[in-house]
Amino acid sequence: MEPFKKLTGLVAPLDRGNVDTDQIIPKQFLKRVERTGFGEFAFFDWRYLEYPTLNPKFVLNEPRYKGATILVAGPNFGSGSSREHAPWALMEYGFRAIIAPSFADIFRSNCFQNGLLPVVLSQEGVNTVMGKALKRAGYRATVDLETQTVSDAEGFSEKFEIDQFRKDSLLKGLDDIGRTMVKGDLISAFEARRTPRW
Repeated sequence: MEPFKKLTGLVAPLDRGNVDTDQIIPKQFLKRVERTGFGEFAFFDWRYLEYPTLNPKFVLNEPRYKGATILVAGPNFGSGSSREHAPWALMEYGFRAIIAPSFADIFRSNCFQNGLLPVVLSQEGVNTVMGKALKRAGYRATVDLETQTVSDAEGFSEKFEIDQFRKDSLLKGLDDIGRTMVKGDLISAFEARRTPRW
C-alpha cells in the first residue's frame, strides 16, 4: 500500500448524498479478483450515456475536473454493500482522498485498507470546499494527514479526526496484513517454539 502523508491536488465535486457502492462500481463489473480494471467503470450509470460515450451532464466528466485527486461529496458516502471494489475503482480513477460529512462504516474501513483517505469534515467545511470546486476551474486543496487538516491557498483550514491506528498505518503504507508482517520475527520465533511443544 502506498503511504499517504500530504496531498495537494485538484478537487472534484460530487454534490450528492447517499452515494452507494453500487453507483461507485456496479455489480456487473465485480467479476475480477484483481484490484485493477475498475477505474474505467467508476460511476458507470452516471458517467456514460451508452458506453463508451460520456454523459456531458455528469459533473466529473467536465474537462476542468480531469486529473482530480480529491473528491468532495455529500453525507453517507459509500453506503450499501460492503464491496471492496468501490475504493479500488475510486483509486484507479485517480482519487487518493475523499472529503464528506459522513461515510458508511464498512466503506470507510475498506478505504483505509487500500490507502484511500476518507476525511470527515463538518457540513460547513464540506459546503465550503464543494462550493469552491463547483464555482471555478482549477480549485486545489491540501489534505495533510500528519497535521490532520484540510486547507487551501485562500485561507480555509479545518482539522479532522482520525483513529491513531489508522493514521499510523496510512503514514507507513501498511494495511492489516502489512501490520502483521512487521512482526514477522516474533511470529517465526513463536512458531519455532510452538511446533516442538505441540
